[in-house]
Amino acid sequence: MTDEHDIGDALTFLADSGEPVSIYPSSATNVVMARIKSVDPENPYFVVELNEGEFLPPGDAVFVAWMRSSKIQFKLSSDTWSTLPEQPTMLPLEFPLKCNVLNRRASTRLETPLGVYYMASFVMNGKPYELQLYDFSAGGVGMRAAPRDAVGLHVGKKLQRVRLELGPDSVMIADLEVRLSRTFRSFLLGEQVQIGCQFINLSPMMEEELKRLLDKLNSNKYR
Repeated sequence: MTDEHDIGDALTFLADSGEPVSIYPSSATNVVMARIKSVDPENPYFVVELNEGEFLPPGDAVFVAWMRSSKIQFKLSSDTWSTLPEQPTMLPLEFPLKCNVLNRRASTRLETPLGVYYMASFVMNGKPYELQLYDFSAGGVGMRAAPRDAVGLHVGKKLQRVRLELGPDSVMIADLEVRLSRTFRSFLLGEQVQIGCQFINLSPMMEEELKRLLDKLNSNKYR
């Protein structure tokens, strides 16, 4: 992606959605977490908000984020990474010259509609959990919750008999395995944990039911 308008649209999507951005400095081994705070509507500039306590060392840095079903990646460099006056977590930056867009997910994901809360509920070690779904596909689901509500949901953890509410009158029970767990800061909700899960042990009948639900949700999306 090299067109300035396309890059601006991608950065605006990340700003509006509050998706976490992982920054990989070339001079350090740690990952710096951030998000896109705003995008200038007229000029090729945007502002990155670092998570509280984060620091970006001088030099090259690779920025990575999920954009719908694809991963977007670009590189920027600075000797100072100057921040906005009296705002030490705000970095004003110029658009990258190009972005790499990589579709790494095996199946297209559908985002849950705004204003409608699709939920995943289950019991683990005697403790009940209820997390909000934010996307789902034939391969798995994405959930988010406050850190206190996601305790114990580590990568590799298997979740049995999870009740998935995929819209009005659309419920299925499935086993999941946690494949991703990362913390980010949402503009509206504050600190959140993103949990990515993969379906396991799906029978052919359950796969057909899931496909039917996804087709139904996809058709409703364009009405």
